[in-house]
Amino acid sequence: MTSRNQQLFEQSQKVIPGGVNSPVRAFKSVGGYPVFFQRGQGAYFWDVDGKSYIDYVGSWGPLILGHAHPEVIRTVQATAEKGLTFGAPTEAELEIAELICKLIPSIEQIRLVSSGTEAGMSAIRLARGFTGRNKIIKFEGCYHGHDDALLVKAGSGALTFGNPSSAGVPQEIAGHTIVLDYNDSYRLEETFDKLGNEIAAVIVEPVAGNMNLIAPKAEFLTTLRTLCTQHDSVLIFDEVMTGFRVGLDCAQGLYQIKPDLTILGKVIGGGMPMAAFGGRREIMQYLAPVGAVYQAGTLSGNPVAVAAGLATLKLIQETGFYENLTNKTRQLTEGLTVSAQKHGIDFCAQSIGGMFGLYFSKHIPASFAEVMACDKDAFNRFFHSMLIKGVYFAPSAFEAGFVSSMHDSSEINETLSAAESIFADW
Repeated sequence: MTSRNQQLFEQSQKVIPGGVNSPVRAFKSVGGYPVFFQRGQGAYFWDVDGKSYIDYVGSWGPLILGHAHPEVIRTVQATAEKGLTFGAPTEAELEIAELICKLIPSIEQIRLVSSGTEAGMSAIRLARGFTGRNKIIKFEGCYHGHDDALLVKAGSGALTFGNPSSAGVPQEIAGHTIVLDYNDSYRLEETFDKLGNEIAAVIVEPVAGNMNLIAPKAEFLTTLRTLCTQHDSVLIFDEVMTGFRVGLDCAQGLYQIKPDLTILGKVIGGGMPMAAFGGRREIMQYLAPVGAVYQAGTLSGNPVAVAAGLATLKLIQETGFYENLTNKTRQLTEGLTVSAQKHGIDFCAQSIGGMFGLYFSKHIPASFAEVMACDKDAFNRFFHSMLIKGVYFAPSAFEAGFVSSMHDSSEINETLSAAESIFADW
């Protein structure tokens, strides 16, 4: 009998390219057909066939409070009753801007937008306008949205400019982007030695989450800050994923590195479409209407999204919130590692705050190349086996996972029990 999930996917492919509205949802990386969900509550969500799953994707990070948190839902409902959008300033925009500036000291001014991609492209434009330079540096495996300048892969050799990683991206645009290896301080220094006075900005995920979870080496972030300061380049931390996920002071607070600009998203919208970019006042003052760098958006600062974000940011400030989240995430990764290694499986895992990475490898990877060397087939087998048992991990070996405050010991233990039975039969 064909499941409702499969039926919907077959129908969707007729009217939606690939049947999905964001590529990773199509399950192409792991095989099979995607799950269509109809509702969520706490640490669980239910598909259209009525099957429940423990959710470790959390809409790719925003749902730090789990699905349908009562206080967030009440706030959204009350706000929606007053109007969905005004295209004009609201007091709540000021409130969330002041709160974010208070929580993240490097942000002196902030601009609200609707997506991480929009925030990333705007931050790059702003850095170029501020410095009067064109070249930017990004790192292989880091994703900053689908702006043309950022959909770039490494060139054929060291210190070569990038090549388009998507059709439709002109080579002339990709040619302004230099792509280096994440965690490679030597190549970074070499690049700045040769091209430092041409580099407008370096954009980086301070903890990489789009090639699975890759932690930064301490000297890598320190070198980034030092070189950008020395060469008057703008250091941009893309904290769309890590912002308020790895700690209340974000990754920049965790690693004690102060960027010039920060990109935020996911958690700050509380499950609604919202993102932001902000940083040093002297840079932000280059934005229109006070400066010459243009950026605008009809739904920027949407009142419903702002309400969801404010409710979320207030709740995560509760005493012990991040200690509990960190401990639960570590319980998951350590439990999975012990179970797999007990059965002689090459597997390891790590976590930072409420983010985690799973790797079918003997060693935790520290770069894009090391991630690519992990056993992808083993991950796909594990993913589908866990899915059958009602545990939903990201449908790709190259994505980080997320734990919410609503996951408790019962969900973690159920997950570990399911994994143990799979590893035992491996």
